[in-house]
Amino acid sequence: MKQDSTRNTSYTVDCEDYVHVVKFNPFDSGDSCSLIAYGGNNYVVVGTCRFQEEDAEVEGMQYKTLRTFHHGIRVDAIAWSPETRLDAIPPQIRFCTAASDRKLRLFTSDLQDKNEFKTFDGHSDYINDLVFAPNEGQEIASVSDDHTCRVWDLEGNEKAHFVLRSPGMSVCWHPEEAFKLMVAEKNGTIRFYDLITQQAILSLECEQTPLMSADWCLKNTLKIGAVAGSDWLIWDITRSSYPQDKRPVHVDRARLFRWSRVNENLFATTGYPGKTTTQLLVHHLGHPQPILSGTAAVGSGLTWHRTLPLCAVGGDHKIFFWVTEM
Repeated sequence: MKQDSTRNTSYTVDCEDYVHVVKFNPFDSGDSCSLIAYGGNNYVVVGTCRFQEEDAEVEGMQYKTLRTFHHGIRVDAIAWSPETRLDAIPPQIRFCTAASDRKLRLFTSDLQDKNEFKTFDGHSDYINDLVFAPNEGQEIASVSDDHTCRVWDLEGNEKAHFVLRSPGMSVCWHPEEAFKLMVAEKNGTIRFYDLITQQAILSLECEQTPLMSADWCLKNTLKIGAVAGSDWLIWDITRSSYPQDKRPVHVDRARLFRWSRVNENLFATTGYPGKTTTQLLVHHLGHPQPILSGTAAVGSGLTWHRTLPLCAVGGDHKIFFWVTEM
């Protein structure tokens, strides 16, 4: 895997197809390598990554494909299960996808003979995001343009159903707040739902639209971030339902917001996939300007490494990786 300085990426991986979505496994899988999954027009590839930033014996980056899963349709979103283990015998890989046919697909594999998938039907429009319950992994939540958030068990039965006031854009489940679900709507509202009572318990307002993406900070449960219009916005939920901090960042419009998993002040945003390039910006709350700016040929998807200040974006037959400072 070569270092690619022309677009100031730290590393790139070549792929057989356009990469619509890319996702590092956010959970510990019991292996020194990091799992990564990416989705193309009709398949999902699961591979492992190892970087010189974590292992002095690696030169640059090592990438290895573990398995390619036939999907049959464009992949729009991927969520990893905490039940994925590389140190089990046999290993278990489990992830769920959302596709353009409005269905969820749950894949389970031992990377040998056992490769199963189940299809979950219920959404009547495009699914924008999905997430596994972070501790046990026995449920999956999804949000859709059909103005619903749904919670499913692993058999595809609907366990909860929340009616939204606009398309659901992001859904987050925090390991320290396992009985709450955060749902971000396109109309600029972010709500927290209590999964026991199935009631909304708190809401935040952007005061601008369209909200395209929101994330719940892993390192600080009180911090929420989002992009709406061309701005990023940050809330401290103890202080106000309105953002404490916001800044215009992407000229065209912002598309994705993701917190780093290792530093509560570090986050990344992407601009809209344009005709030629997409801008990735990495921000630190202690700095007035972005601390890293990268471009990717028509990029899509955005994901942070579990233990390194390193993020990845998909693109045309490539995945781009950027390493940043803490």
